[in-house]
Amino acid sequence: MTRMTGRARTAAASVAAAITMSVTVLGAGITQADAVERVRLAEDVTVAPGITYQAFSVTASHGKVTGHVITADLSDSRVSVGMLTPGKVSARTKLSQLVSAQGAVAGVNADFFNIDETQHPGVPATNSAVGPAIDNGVALKSAVPNGQRFGPGLSPGTSTRDVIGVDYKNVAHLDSLTLDGSIKGHRDKELGLDGFNQYAIPVGGIGAFTSQWGDISRMRATCGTDTVRAAACSTDVYEVTVRNNRVVSGSSTIGAGAIDADSVVLVGREAGAAELRSLEIGEHIRVSEDLDSAGGNRLKFAVGGNPVLRDGEPISGLDNKAVATRTGAAFGDGGRLLYLLVLDGTAESGAGLTVAELAGVFQSVGADNGVNLDGGGSSTLVTRDAVTGLPVVRNHPTGGAERPVPEGIGLFSRA
Repeated sequence: MTRMTGRARTAAASVAAAITMSVTVLGAGITQADAVERVRLAEDVTVAPGITYQAFSVTASHGKVTGHVITADLSDSRVSVGMLTPGKVSARTKLSQLVSAQGAVAGVNADFFNIDETQHPGVPATNSAVGPAIDNGVALKSAVPNGQRFGPGLSPGTSTRDVIGVDYKNVAHLDSLTLDGSIKGHRDKELGLDGFNQYAIPVGGIGAFTSQWGDISRMRATCGTDTVRAAACSTDVYEVTVRNNRVVSGSSTIGAGAIDADSVVLVGREAGAAELRSLEIGEHIRVSEDLDSAGGNRLKFAVGGNPVLRDGEPISGLDNKAVATRTGAAFGDGGRLLYLLVLDGTAESGAGLTVAELAGVFQSVGADNGVNLDGGGSSTLVTRDAVTGLPVVRNHPTGGAERPVPEGIGLFSRA
């Protein structure tokens, strides 16, 4: 077995100390005695230098819950964090396949996503995640409006723009990423860009879709409103294709199919549709998009997540009633220790954690900042077997099988 670094060994010992440590969970009506009684962990297993894995159990408000946690020492130069992605924003693949294909040593599923469209019959689900995403320093997508989110309600004071990310110094952060985009050149007028490779654009807005999107229909971007996801699709829409910075086509029908690397497809609704109709074939325009960090961080990696723990304190007003199988990511030690946590899929028997309890478990393992990620049938944690090199699903997914997901958080080792 490979020896751990000093920091990783200390981190593993801190997690193991939770065997006899009660967990304080802060939330309305939640106390140490009646919420999370005790966390118990199995012996840690070295996945790679600086990366360890442990199973754990915790007695929470609805019974005993089992789960799995990976601790990564980001101060170890051999450890890095990156996106696990099928290659397109609108595609899904099993996490174990993503871990294998991208050479990761461990990973968990990430953000909630547009998994079905029963609210809009005839409109294909896009498989696209809710929040922003950055892969190896490249912005892949921005966030949908808050009201278009899939998943449980947002924690007070948070939004779909919130992310957990890692900068170029390998330090983890909670941050918020806002789209900074524009369409320039049209009659010396600058048009605003309100969406980037996202399954829902704001009412009256314009969204840009690039080759990173994939071949799924873009129709979903015009459905719902900023506050009501189930609202009807807009009937006032327009789509423009720009190739090599020139407008080449326009249509009142929102299309599908792969987008060429030299092209951008602009989709507008209501006022945004009117602005796109004013563009002329052959007109020269330039579309730009970027993600601005509220914290001023230059992030190399980021995925959307709903904050539940910030600066050592649970977010005020966290839900303490609804339990579910959870996936979460957290960090401590000034952003140098990253924790990836997944529960076993026992929601059908009534077990699970509330988001308030999830924040408490994060605290128990030494984290001071953390987010809730997509749970339920998506919750999956994978590590690479040290002997065979094959990916192993460590948790027991709901329903007994992995659900394909659009993105994950991957851990990589240069050992």
